[in-house]
Amino acid sequence: MHSSDHSAHHPALAHHFQDLDQQKDATWLAMWVFLATEIMFFGGLFLAYVIYRSSYPDAFAIASNALNVNMGLGNTFVLIISSFTMAMSVYSAQMGQIGRLVVFLILTLILGSTFLGVKYFEYKDKFESHLVPGRHFDFAHHHDPKTGELLEGAHSESANKATEAHSSGHSEKAKREIQIFFSLYFAMTGLHAFHMIIGAGLLTWLIVLALKGRFSREYNSPVELVGLYWHFVDIVWIFLFPLLYLIGRHHHG
Repeated sequence: MHSSDHSAHHPALAHHFQDLDQQKDATWLAMWVFLATEIMFFGGLFLAYVIYRSSYPDAFAIASNALNVNMGLGNTFVLIISSFTMAMSVYSAQMGQIGRLVVFLILTLILGSTFLGVKYFEYKDKFESHLVPGRHFDFAHHHDPKTGELLEGAHSESANKATEAHSSGHSEKAKREIQIFFSLYFAMTGLHAFHMIIGAGLLTWLIVLALKGRFSREYNSPVELVGLYWHFVDIVWIFLFPLLYLIGRHHHG
């Protein structure tokens, strides 16, 4: 009875809930509904990617080789480690270890910022290489970032088909197909990066609250909910990386 009274008068308890347990159940339900809408949102992009990739396999295989797989792989490891530090943040909050909670939240924020920093330089390279769909898009003389070779001059069946398309007067068609790949690349990775920025903001908010002593063994739902969101964003990247960076690379060289 004493525990129930303490919960009912907890400063984090909203006035329209009876106790912290009821409030936690409601917030978790809201988060799962939100993640369901996110799955449908990203699912539409993934479906579009699969349809276009099956329609233009040669163009997509060539365009994939223009991406820097080392940057993508490095960012994958960064996010995997950030999932661990986020999980440790949740555990620390549940144990009431506020000092450890702050440390792991800061580490997660640093790792998320590292991911965004790498993505910035990756985007910068695409802009400088004229690989952004639009009037100034130019893939005809793009070089492989790893070997320095002309991608469309590489000894591969896909690259030879693209070269033949150019020589037979169908270069505009090949250019449009390759632009579709980069349109999806920027849409999917850009949306993911936007979610990472939101996650960084949420982590900053949690750090401030933790430093103010708002979390304890009895109340740590915000940390758990942000942790769930962060893991979801990490899982999305685990799908994005092989789809955009790896599939089709065997066609090259």
